[in-house]
Amino acid sequence: MARGGVPFMFVLLVLRGSLSRAGGAPEHEDGRPINRSSFPPGFIFGTSSSAFQYEGAAKEDGKGISIWDAYTHTHPDKIKDHSNGDIALDSYHRYKEDVKIMKEMGMDAYRFSISWTRILPRIQPFIAIFHWDFPQSLEDEYGGFLSSKVVTDFRDYADICFREFGDRVKHWITLNEPWMYSVGAYAWGTYAPGRCSSWESGNCSVGNSATEPYIVAHHLLLAHAAAVRHYRDKYQEFQKGIIGIINIAHWYVPVSTSNSDYVAAQRAIDFMIGWFMDPLTYGEYPPIMRSYVENRLPKFTKEQSDMLRGSFDFMGLNYYTSNYAAQVSLSDTIRVSYATDSHVNVTVERNGIPIGPQAASTWLYVYPQGIRDMLVYLKKRYNNPVIYVSENGVDEFNNDSLSLEEALQDNMRIDYYHRHLLFVQSAIRDGVDVRGYFAWSLLDNFEWADGFTVRFGLNYVDYKDGLKRYPKQSALWFQQFLRGCEGRENSISSA
Repeated sequence: MARGGVPFMFVLLVLRGSLSRAGGAPEHEDGRPINRSSFPPGFIFGTSSSAFQYEGAAKEDGKGISIWDAYTHTHPDKIKDHSNGDIALDSYHRYKEDVKIMKEMGMDAYRFSISWTRILPRIQPFIAIFHWDFPQSLEDEYGGFLSSKVVTDFRDYADICFREFGDRVKHWITLNEPWMYSVGAYAWGTYAPGRCSSWESGNCSVGNSATEPYIVAHHLLLAHAAAVRHYRDKYQEFQKGIIGIINIAHWYVPVSTSNSDYVAAQRAIDFMIGWFMDPLTYGEYPPIMRSYVENRLPKFTKEQSDMLRGSFDFMGLNYYTSNYAAQVSLSDTIRVSYATDSHVNVTVERNGIPIGPQAASTWLYVYPQGIRDMLVYLKKRYNNPVIYVSENGVDEFNNDSLSLEEALQDNMRIDYYHRHLLFVQSAIRDGVDVRGYFAWSLLDNFEWADGFTVRFGLNYVDYKDGLKRYPKQSALWFQQFLRGCEGRENSISSA
């Protein structure tokens, strides 16, 4: 049996379906174009951002230094274009302009993060308390999320957010993508604070990729649970809000029809989203992780397990891409690391054919049906939770040789959103409790280790001309979609 009483055969059926099903998008039931009215009443549409990627104003109004401030200045070589977030998109000063863009597009909500931050007017806020910009002072004091001390500090920081903003915020998110924070920063060493085994990426001076990702993930989960318990005990009853967490998940398709590859695909899922959703739903890590990682995977006390179980009112799903998964024999694993612990070979091709078209990011291959497969899987595995698709998007290269008119032509993004929304709608018809969808991203922005070399925005930001914002064709398409039609007859005024 799979975790939570889900038969193992169900897992195989879901994975077999993703292997055999054609890649085309499902048609609307009665042939009508898809638009806002195709979704349930009250369904929320919005865009997503994060404080470090958007705000800038790095040293204004008493703002402290985050690990990403320090990382981009200390290790500019780890950012593809050696850029940083000192100015970013200057949303700290332009937030009214950016809210106006959202309102003109017809968006309902804005998912952004607090970095000792501000609440925006006129748009329903979905607030992430932590989106990776951890205080450098606490990193220096006790090692950040490597120490259990962070649990109390995070709860106290969350308390300030609840107390100060809870009268206006009805959707709280404790953590954004704890998987990416644990793995990107402590297994690969490509994200701040940039720790990993010295052999992992060739440029880490400190860290241990075999132990630290698991320790950090453990403390992230406990910090989340502590903040949720505090909110429920002290604020939720009278503030009338809800609280959840955002996880990123790739869908994994077995590379062949062999049973070992089906099992490998399931293991890849457990080592990514199961790593966090199993504790949050059942109070323990996935059994397969325990058997493969053994004593390097921390254990929860009974009290911690009880605190974790059911510690979310909703979950956010960040979905961008899918991969193929194949079994790797134990003899093929040489160095111990999170990257090798699952004994899964993750690839993007089968028989030389990519799983889908590649975007600008090296990891992003367009596979729309993966979002439906993941949503259906989450429904079955985790007792049909309330889900918001909290990020979904695709990027193109930042090509300086294009004219502004050419740069605004992003038909591939329109196709990406259209097809993914069709599959979200299909999942809803299959009984998945999806309540909202957030596009990544409102604007082109600082993309972590990629700097400003790629563009995810519905709206173009001119980095060479005062950060002016211009709607791309995808923004015009979304405007029509949200008005209840598909087309590009009307335009959005550029703010």
